[in-house]
Amino acid sequence: MASKPAADIITSIGGAENVVGLTHCATRLRFTLKDASGIDQAAVEAVPLVLGAVPQTGNRYQVVIGGAVETVYNDIMALPAMKKHAGDHGTGDTAADVKAAERAKGPRGKFAWLDTFFEILSDSFRPILGALLGASLFITFMALMATLGVIPSWNAPGVTLDPSWAFVNLMWQGVFVFLPLMVAYNASKRLGADPWVGFGIMAVVMLPGFNALGLTDGAETVFGGKAAVVQIFGLPLTVTDYSSQVFPPLIMAVVLGLLTKYLKKIIPSSVQLIFVPFLSMLIMIPLTAFLIGPMGVYGGAALGNFLKSINDFSPFIFAVVIPLAYPFMVPLGLHWPLNAIMLLNIQSLGYDFIQGPMGAWNFACFGATAGVLFLSIREKDRQMKQTATGALAAGLLGGISEPSLYGIHLRFKRIYPRMLVGCLVGGVILGLGGGVKTSAFVFTSLLTIPAFDNIPLYAGAVGASFITAMVLVILSGYKTPEQKAEFAAAQAAGTIASEETPPVSDIAAPMVAGASSTGTATATAVATVLATVGSPIAGIVVPLADIPDPVFSKGIVGLGVGVDPTEDTVYAPAAGKVLVAQATGHAFGLRLDSGVEMLIHVGIDTVNLAGKGFTVKVAAGDRVEAGTPLVTFDRKVIEDAGYSLVTPVLVTNPKKFGSVDQAASGQVEVGSPLITVTAK
Repeated sequence: MASKPAADIITSIGGAENVVGLTHCATRLRFTLKDASGIDQAAVEAVPLVLGAVPQTGNRYQVVIGGAVETVYNDIMALPAMKKHAGDHGTGDTAADVKAAERAKGPRGKFAWLDTFFEILSDSFRPILGALLGASLFITFMALMATLGVIPSWNAPGVTLDPSWAFVNLMWQGVFVFLPLMVAYNASKRLGADPWVGFGIMAVVMLPGFNALGLTDGAETVFGGKAAVVQIFGLPLTVTDYSSQVFPPLIMAVVLGLLTKYLKKIIPSSVQLIFVPFLSMLIMIPLTAFLIGPMGVYGGAALGNFLKSINDFSPFIFAVVIPLAYPFMVPLGLHWPLNAIMLLNIQSLGYDFIQGPMGAWNFACFGATAGVLFLSIREKDRQMKQTATGALAAGLLGGISEPSLYGIHLRFKRIYPRMLVGCLVGGVILGLGGGVKTSAFVFTSLLTIPAFDNIPLYAGAVGASFITAMVLVILSGYKTPEQKAEFAAAQAAGTIASEETPPVSDIAAPMVAGASSTGTATATAVATVLATVGSPIAGIVVPLADIPDPVFSKGIVGLGVGVDPTEDTVYAPAAGKVLVAQATGHAFGLRLDSGVEMLIHVGIDTVNLAGKGFTVKVAAGDRVEAGTPLVTFDRKVIEDAGYSLVTPVLVTNPKKFGSVDQAASGQVEVGSPLITVTAK
């Protein structure tokens, strides 16, 4: 891939000098910036390959890329201007970047220890998601071959496969059998310990020689033959299979991290390289084998059995609750423990029962994205079409929900209620059918449907989730009335605002008050002025940068000024046609006879009043003259609701002109020159 998108991303966030640190996860670039307050989000999202952008607290900023995130990350790090950040990758900065703005909405934002717990879980799994996804497709292929009768049930006890198929079956086992080693490495690194020491400690209990200890004379079989106890120097050692286990390496890494910090405090720095690893292994290997390992195995099994008891008691309730909970768990990172339990279920029970209901959530999520894609094509919204296409492909083919979630759904809150209905429909179908199981950890996508034991039931449930969410989004739309008004006004110029609007730095300086097309300005201005827009309302002029809404103040929607009204009627500033007249009365889009496209937005966030206090005088398609009343409003209603009365008056097609300038300051009357537009 060319490096231009990488360079454009860096430019759009303020340049390399504004970057403090950069990491990435499975779908997102995670920036820590010196100053994120002035970023033009529309400019970021207009960059090819960018699916969306998510501002966060503490000058952190996420750019959603999707499956190509690693390639884009590498291209960015290869930029000459980013050389100073080349050593940042893998230094442990990821933890700071992961603390998303969503944290404040849930328990993670209230308890630091809980936040740390979920961060450790996510950082332990995130780097190996690609390997897990790849292995899950091999498992799905084996399941499909068994379903079609090409091979016998590949995972049934006592089944022997032909050597050729046995080799294919080995392709996924390397990832899942040695998963504890991968988790141990990532978790140890996250907690400040030597990751290879953590890897080595966990490797001891996975050696064939360790398992052979349970077969020696005098070993006592326990837990129904799943483990054995043998005496080692007079102490009981529990020997069990640690393949695919995730809780033992997580607990081991926590203790190792604490031990490493302590040892570095008491051991002189000159000999730490030798004695910190040695003493860590000397202490942690026996501690893991005798205590941490068994505690993790059976503690995790207890959690899995608890969920299993709920599912056994009522598969219907379980199948409905899980997909309804996931849309709120994923943004907060609360889904990671369930992922760990899924893996443990497969290792201990031989199957998992959580992934089926989880699929209902995933496909409802993808269905909502498909609905957005349909609407973006119909509305000729190129940017949203690009975002939704990438997110839908990542979901249906990879089972990855983050591009949809962060790129679209959390930005357009109307989507969530429709998506939840899809989750409910899929969950109800699964529950009525008695639920489904899978013998492998898979990402719930189109490609992994054959991995479930009841394919017709699962396919029907996720299909219903997808179609329900998609249809509801198509029927109701995903934009609020305010978002529709802003988009329609910008699109009237032939493009959406993010493609057409120049950056704030391109805004011309205010001209002398009173300039007009009749020649009251300077000689240079007279020669270039194309039109002068009169004020649609009496009031006090507010410069663009001072409008109390970043969507307007940053020039994202258009260029112009604000007016803090002193009267209660808004008039057409000149002759033209009404393009948009919101029923709520808060926004109007006009095309003036001069070719200037206007957006007049009465107050800030006043769409939330749902028309209360507004009396609309015109409709879309009406012809208006200068001074035609557009709307009257009740100041008290707006003020009592806590909303600003400042009314942005914006030119939404500024690139068609040479400049758009403020033409007045202070008090203006209806029709007084407010904005001058010069020809190119």
